Amino acid sequence: MDCCDEHARASAGLPAIEAGMPEPAGTGLSRRSFLLRSAGLGLAVYGAGALAKAPWFETGVAQAQAAGPGTVLLSVFMDGGVDSLSLLAPVGDPRYRALRPTLAVDGGREFTEDSRLAWHPSASALADLHAEGKVSVLPAVGYTNADQSHFTSRHFWEVGALDPHLRTGWLGRVLDRVGSPDNPLQGVSLDGQLSPTLATARNPVAAINKPEDSGFWTPGAWGSAEDLAVPAFTNIGHALRGSADPAVAQAAQAAAFAGGVRDALAPLGADGKPAYTPAAAYPETSDAFPKRLAGFAAMLGAGLPVRVASINAPGAYDTHANQAASLPKNLQLTFDSLLAFQRDVEARGLADRVLVLVWSEFGRRAQENGSGTDHGAAGCGFLIGSRIAGRMVGEFPGLSQLDKDGNLRATSDFRGVYGALCGDWFGVDPAAVLPDARGIGRPVILK
Repeated sequence: MDCCDEHARASAGLPAIEAGMPEPAGTGLSRRSFLLRSAGLGLAVYGAGALAKAPWFETGVAQAQAAGPGTVLLSVFMDGGVDSLSLLAPVGDPRYRALRPTLAVDGGREFTEDSRLAWHPSASALADLHAEGKVSVLPAVGYTNADQSHFTSRHFWEVGALDPHLRTGWLGRVLDRVGSPDNPLQGVSLDGQLSPTLATARNPVAAINKPEDSGFWTPGAWGSAEDLAVPAFTNIGHALRGSADPAVAQAAQAAAFAGGVRDALAPLGADGKPAYTPAAAYPETSDAFPKRLAGFAAMLGAGLPVRVASINAPGAYDTHANQAASLPKNLQLTFDSLLAFQRDVEARGLADRVLVLVWSEFGRRAQENGSGTDHGAAGCGFLIGSRIAGRMVGEFPGLSQLDKDGNLRATSDFRGVYGALCGDWFGVDPAAVLPDARGIGRPVILK
C-alpha cells in the first residue's frame, strides 16, 4: 500500500475524515448541486446557511467586471505530504545519504539560492521558472509543534489557523471581504467539489470541473428538450427568488446562481468540448489536471470575475512505500502543467494579476523507512508568478538538528505567508482573516 489508511478521501463533497479529527471547513454549508453527464458533478453553488437575497447574477458579474480586474490566487494542494527532501534534495548535506541510503536523489540542477540543495530531475519545469525569477521557494514551511495527522494538519492550512473548530477557509474569509453576495464565480473549486479553503461565511462560491463540462442534469430530457428545460429552470429560479417561504427562496436563489454560472461559462464550451484554444502547450495525459488549468486560464482570459481558485495536484504524495516509482511521475505532471499555465497567462497578458500558491500539509520524515518515508513536519511550498519576489522565504535548516521525531524544523510559518498574501496581494487586513497570526512575521513576497 502506498498511502496510509487515514488518508482515504470521499469521492464527492467534503473530504472524509476519521473519528476525532477536525471537521473540514465548509461543514454545515448548504450545497445546491446541478449535475450534468454521467461523468459526475458538473456545477455546484455553495453558500453558508441561507444564500443571501442578492441582486441578479448578471448584475453581480457586471459590477465585478466594471470594477476592473482584480488580483487572482490559485491554490494548488499536493495531497498527502510531499517529500521536500526529494523535491529539493539536500545533496550537499553530509547526513543526507546516511538518512536516505535507498531514496537519496541524485540531484538535478543546483538550487542557486542554496548550493546544498538540488532540484529533483522531475521538477525541471519549476527550476526553469525559478531561474526566471518567477518562483519563491519556501524550503521548510510549517508551524511549531506540527501535527502529523493528514486531517489535522491539512485543516490548519485550509483554515489558516491552528484551530480544529474553525469552519471557514482562509480564502473564504478573504472572499467575504473582497467579494460580493451576487458573484459565485469569485471563488472557484476546480475539482468539482467544494475546497474547504474556499468555505465562506457569507458570499457564494462555485465548484466546476472544467468550463466546458458545466451544466444541469435534467432527468429524461436530452437534445432540444434539454435545451429548453435548462433556461426554463433558471427562469423559474429568478421568478421565485422573492418568495416569502425561506426554503423556496433559497432553492430559487441557488437555481438562479447556477444558471448564471452556466451561462457565463457557455461561451467556453459545452458537452465536454472546449470552445477555447490554450495559449500554451499543456501535457498530454488522461489526468484532468492540465485540462482544468487550461480551462481556468481561458476563464480568466474571458474576463470572468474570479478572485480565488483551488485545485488538487495530480497523484497522491503520501509515499509510505514505492516512493521512487510514484513520486517522479507526479512531480513531473504537476510542474510541467504549472509551467504551461504560467506561459498561458503570460501569453494572454494576465501574468501580473495571477499568482499560484503550491502547498502540502507537511513534509516527510528525514530518515527513509525502506521504500518510502513517513509523516514529517516542515515541508516545502512555492509561490509562482511574474510579480513574485523570486527569493527564498526562510532558510533550509539542514539535517543536523532535526526535531525529536527526526523531522525537518520549520523556518517559516504558513500563517505568515498567508498574512503577506492577504495584505500585499488582496489588500485585506491580515488580522481580519487570520485569527492566531498576531506576532508572526510576514515575508516579502512581491517585487
